[in-house]
Amino acid sequence: MTVLDHRPTAPVPGWLPGATGPRTDPAPLLPDQAPLRVLDTPEFEKADPALLLDLYRRLVVGRRYNQQATTLTKQGRLAVYPASTGQEACQVAAGAVLRPEDWLFPSYRDTLAVVSRGVDPLEALTLLRGDAHTGYDPLATRTAPLCTPLATQAPHAVGLAHAARLRGEPVVALAMLGDGGTSEGDFHEALNFAAVLNAPVVFLVQNNGYAISVPLTRQSAAPSLAHKAVGYGMPGRLVDGNDAAAVHAVLGEAVERARAGGGPTLVEALTYRLEAHTNADDATRYRQDAEVAAWREHDPILLLERRLRAAGLLDDALAERAVQEGEQLAARMRAEFHAEPELDPLSLFRHVYAEPTPQLREQAEQLAAELAAGAEAGE
Repeated sequence: MTVLDHRPTAPVPGWLPGATGPRTDPAPLLPDQAPLRVLDTPEFEKADPALLLDLYRRLVVGRRYNQQATTLTKQGRLAVYPASTGQEACQVAAGAVLRPEDWLFPSYRDTLAVVSRGVDPLEALTLLRGDAHTGYDPLATRTAPLCTPLATQAPHAVGLAHAARLRGEPVVALAMLGDGGTSEGDFHEALNFAAVLNAPVVFLVQNNGYAISVPLTRQSAAPSLAHKAVGYGMPGRLVDGNDAAAVHAVLGEAVERARAGGGPTLVEALTYRLEAHTNADDATRYRQDAEVAAWREHDPILLLERRLRAAGLLDDALAERAVQEGEQLAARMRAEFHAEPELDPLSLFRHVYAEPTPQLREQAEQLAAELAAGAEAGE
């Protein structure tokens, strides 16, 4: 006899020592077999035309934002830029579904989502410029600093959402991750605590197929990343991440479910990174041109524009208006990034602890002395 023989042949409520009551039925938590779509389904007719046009405008402006930020990197105005080109539907939907009192917890690739929330592009890109840890006030913008370490922002989102609920505040936290982030321990800890605490938090995983050069098949053998939700006791949703209307609908539903006390949701959005991981990456070393070309035919802007024109909701004048708004944003970015920033090196030591540690004070004093000596020497 082996220890496996001691397992019950069927689930028995309360069979574990000390367990009480039935376990959660996993069926309602499982995602659909196919990703949810709206644009090519009858659901499109039920969608608000004003919302669809606003999503289109955001996509067009967002694409121009990505292009301009990439150009700024080539000019040396940005140290690095992880473009979200091809993933704009996820980015703009995340920025659109949140209320002003809600919180966004972005990763380093989610600057477009931050800008879509209303943060100035110069402030959103300050970290990637190499000027400061963050360029905006997280409390004022309700947006956490861009997170470079994978998935470490996910537990922070859970903690903030749980704290807000304890205070009786109707706040929802939305944490954005990539598929690579789901391989980190922080991701699993965050989901476990979120479900146990019934925290009002939504996890959006933008599955763009690669964690830098590692394909999803080398990361996970699960049917989908959304299926991971059931192991923690929360619903998983699978959505076409290039269908802006579908992403908005799924995220909006998850956010309002959380706000109403329904607990967390894991959303997997199937999308694709059309550009390299960053400007320092050579994507041709790990993926084929034919694969990229196929995904360009599933471009989120192209999909929505075709559907809107077919429905008679979009004409050349409206499309041109969105293009011009994008050009105005790009011009403003060029002008703002042309000016050299005025940096205060001592700001590195501020806002680290409420009361600076002796080590931080010592380091700050040492740097201040070096700066003073350099000023006297005319450096």
